[in-house]
Amino acid sequence: MQNFWPSSGVHLLRRDERGWLIPTDDYWRLFLARPELAPLPESCRAELALHAALLARPAKPVAAGELQALQDADARESYALFLRFRDGLLAAGTLEAYYLSLFPRDGRGRIDIPPLFIDLLTQAIVQHLLADARDAYELRAGEMLFRPQRISTQDGQVLSDDNAPDYWQQADRHQFLLDLTHEVSNDLSHGLVLTMTRARSGLKALASVLQKWVLHFLGVAVTIKPLQKVDDEAWRWHVGLDVAATALLNDLYEGREVEPARLQRLVSLFRLDFANPQEMRADVAGKPVYLGLMMDEEGVVRLKPQNLLVNLPLSQSM
Repeated sequence: MQNFWPSSGVHLLRRDERGWLIPTDDYWRLFLARPELAPLPESCRAELALHAALLARPAKPVAAGELQALQDADARESYALFLRFRDGLLAAGTLEAYYLSLFPRDGRGRIDIPPLFIDLLTQAIVQHLLADARDAYELRAGEMLFRPQRISTQDGQVLSDDNAPDYWQQADRHQFLLDLTHEVSNDLSHGLVLTMTRARSGLKALASVLQKWVLHFLGVAVTIKPLQKVDDEAWRWHVGLDVAATALLNDLYEGREVEPARLQRLVSLFRLDFANPQEMRADVAGKPVYLGLMMDEEGVVRLKPQNLLVNLPLSQSM
């Protein structure tokens, strides 16, 4: 497996029979080396002792008194958050099981760890899904699942077939701009406009990653395709891939008026179809599921891949 995102720690994880990821001692040592936990020159003796003990036995229980002995309040908080994350993941057994426990389908989950830990979980899982990928577009699109993206209409180093091989060589791979344009129009004069689907749209790559995400977690095969618009009088189900898209799709579904400026922040729509309609809720079986992706008012996309796992209309038998 190519370790194209070394910080994810995926190379330090084991796989169970299902292909889900099991944490190892070396995976925890990666966290202990992070700036939030690595000792500083001014670290107290108790902090140095705790860090050394965890390096030797990363899964060792830590008593409350050991934390209280740390003189620095920030260090106490950092260790407390790490240990909560570690203990939750160890109890779940795999990264995927722990991730699902954070976002249960009944909506009763409680997030008690910082977003950073969720992003690191997601990064490792996505890298696992793309282990055999050879397409830089797909890898760059995969970054959207764990890193906010600023949408830009300015010229930059847009990922293309010409520079795609460079993606594998650079440490700051996220600096490549991913083209999220779905279609391109050519004016043929005489009032004729030829509209073509962009062959190397990053939206197609993102759709491919999301398909793998759903299959890996839910065991459900789906196809996802970018759309320009939803033209469906029988629209029955939708899922927003971020907070803004969820609110927009809800308003459109209910027939509420939507301001043009808000619509302009829509990055893309997608159509999701189940390969086996029997895996869907009976009342929507065979119907498409529409997805939306939006940027916020600051031009940033914060994709929430958990929304697909929580909100797809799955059969009760799934």
